[in-house]
Amino acid sequence: MTDSSKSPVGVPRRVDLLVVGGGPAGSAAATTAAEAGRSVLLVDKATFPRDKCCGDGLTTLALRLGERLGLDPAAIAGWQVVEDAVLHSPSGRSVRLPLPSGAGQYAAVVPRREYDTALLELARGAGAEVAEGHALSGIEVDDGGATVEVEGLGLVRADTVVAADGMWSPTRRLLGLSGDGYRGEWHAFRQYVSDVGPLAADLHVWFEPDLLPGYAWSFPLPGGRANVGFGVLRDGPIDVGDTGRIWDGLMERPDVRHVLGDCARPEDRRTAWPIPARVDRSVLAHGPVLFVGDAASATDALTGEGIGQALLTGILAAEAHLSRATGAAERYRSEVRRHLVADHRMSKALQRVLTSPAGARASVRLAGSTPWTRRNFARWMFEDYPRALLTTPRRWRRGILSAPGAHVDA
Repeated sequence: MTDSSKSPVGVPRRVDLLVVGGGPAGSAAATTAAEAGRSVLLVDKATFPRDKCCGDGLTTLALRLGERLGLDPAAIAGWQVVEDAVLHSPSGRSVRLPLPSGAGQYAAVVPRREYDTALLELARGAGAEVAEGHALSGIEVDDGGATVEVEGLGLVRADTVVAADGMWSPTRRLLGLSGDGYRGEWHAFRQYVSDVGPLAADLHVWFEPDLLPGYAWSFPLPGGRANVGFGVLRDGPIDVGDTGRIWDGLMERPDVRHVLGDCARPEDRRTAWPIPARVDRSVLAHGPVLFVGDAASATDALTGEGIGQALLTGILAAEAHLSRATGAAERYRSEVRRHLVADHRMSKALQRVLTSPAGARASVRLAGSTPWTRRNFARWMFEDYPRALLTTPRRWRRGILSAPGAHVDA
């Protein structure tokens, strides 16, 4: 499906902003710019709805930014609010972390097939033109913008291009910026599971000794379903070639089976995907091209979660474009550094703590030591508080530890 017409041969179509990729980052950029009155064309090689390999978890950061964009949870059938998270220590100890009740949503789980489609419709509703089933095939940049060739649409001239086209960004490759051999920091597996037991109504994270500093998860979905998977560091102690074997036995591990229940059954084939997490070293801009989401390697280095970061970088890129300044690229770089780099480095430091079973045991024990630590560790884990809040005084403000979640009136 497409809202766009083909340009005459040799005559570029003119838009203010071209967005390549219709995932959360691209839709956030398109919605933000279109709502400000800019002409926006969003292209994606896929047609929606489409699946996306992911754990499907939404942190408070993602929820608040989605609400800012106008996302309505009630309009998404697969939206599952998370009220409690359960952490499982390498020792077998479990700690239940309650999220605040009666103050909005702090975490949710939503299949990306539904979530991404809803975000794309927000962009369309804001006035962006959406061209599904059209891939980028060429790009040239100059001081005045970029001329892009889109399969089936012809040439498009844009002041700014937002590249929201994933870790292996075709835009980056066409610009000659791709590094050789980069395969992401994390490697993850996921499978949907049906007929899960009542314990799987909570969100579960297992710090299994052989996966550290990675973890296994079960994220709840409506209708007795769950998103089950695990993630490991690519340069960690586990050879990526062994992950298939680990996956084969994951659901039969006693602690995992206890949560899922004896009747749980996989729905479909398992899927695997790489997760890039090096926003502090990534190329964020090249002339009029701004890289966002996975194309900017903007996932959390501790958890591998990236939807909140994708929405944030998409919004920041659109705001840099809206500034109409010749320094839009530098403004975008500066804003990404201000919002994400300190948190990224804190996540990397905490990742080192979780490398050993002793570190993971101590972390879970600390998180569960008092009602205050349980509640606030949950909010910190789900990015209600910035990762590096304690080390970034500019973020300190009255009430930051008691702010409501998202969708308070939902």
